[in-house]
Amino acid sequence: MTSHLHVCIVTETYPPEINGVAMTVGRLVTGLRGRGHRVDLVRPRQHAGEQGKGYDLALRGLPLPGYKGLRMGLPAAGVLMARWKKERPQVVHVVTEGPLGWSAVSAARRLGIPVTSGFHTNFDSYSTHYGAGWLRPALSAYMRSFHRRTLATLVPTAALAATLAGEGVPGVRLVGRGVDTELFNPARRQQALRQQWRGAGAGPLCLYVGRLAPEKNLALAEQAFAAIQARQPGARMIWVGDGPARARLQAAHPEQHFAGPRIGEDLASHYASADLFLFPSLTETYGNVVAEAMASGLAVLAYRSAAAADLIKDHANGLTVPPGDAPAFVLAATELAGRDTTDLGKQARVTALAHGWSGVVERFEDVLREMGGTAL
Repeated sequence: MTSHLHVCIVTETYPPEINGVAMTVGRLVTGLRGRGHRVDLVRPRQHAGEQGKGYDLALRGLPLPGYKGLRMGLPAAGVLMARWKKERPQVVHVVTEGPLGWSAVSAARRLGIPVTSGFHTNFDSYSTHYGAGWLRPALSAYMRSFHRRTLATLVPTAALAATLAGEGVPGVRLVGRGVDTELFNPARRQQALRQQWRGAGAGPLCLYVGRLAPEKNLALAEQAFAAIQARQPGARMIWVGDGPARARLQAAHPEQHFAGPRIGEDLASHYASADLFLFPSLTETYGNVVAEAMASGLAVLAYRSAAAADLIKDHANGLTVPPGDAPAFVLAATELAGRDTTDLGKQARVTALAHGWSGVVERFEDVLREMGGTAL
């Protein structure tokens, strides 16, 4: 009989916060607990006075600049060592590379507890989008140093695994990411929502979902949609999400629809009610929204990297262009917007159905067992 694990997961973001890392960690925690494992969760407090409940521990943190609603955890090695001496987990998994994550790795190593990490965000590449490109080498060195201190680094794509292994990060393991194909489903298409967006227009409904921020390369989405609208004046652009670029985008495009952040079935309906998904980001480690859009039956246009490189087969279930080739992105956008993408959307849905969360949770569990769990 397979015995259950005692795992401690340390993260600086968790639901109900809205971002890909929080969603992924929430799925992994829920999945492990659903398989009978004990999962202790350590994270910053999300509101004043919060202490956590059950196996959750909420610690103090500070607002993360530029990321409304998110908090950066503070060093807590002493608290964690005291907690783990009292109840020693079999393995510690650290999700984020901030001060809380660094101190968790240090505490686990001092106590001789096996510790693994996840590589979820290219924070070093973000610096160039916030006027701090000079920091990129230092941030990159810090992140690689962080992951070299853990027994294994879990990544979502084979390409990222090869990159990190080539940079000397040991024990890289491919775990992948899943998508909730029951939630994100073409059946959630709403004609009323489509009519609200379309108004008197008759062109394609183009969608972007994600953080509205410089690192997402949104200027290219604007350029691509402008090219589409030049050929099809009835086309409409819908933006779902929030972030520091939202005010500029709304001021520049008052005629476009800004839905703000959406979650759950509401988000799923926004996906399913569009026609074409434009995703120009070049800073993703995965890009959960690509898989969500495909599960929703949309034709997706993205750069050939991260999730798009793994999931999209050109002209079969979507379209990709070489990373950084902006003219090719714009040309592909006008091509897709000018054709019937029904078959692409159907095949995108078929692809997404093979990437459920249960398999990802199982692979995550296998790595935890390999690194520090009970050997069976």
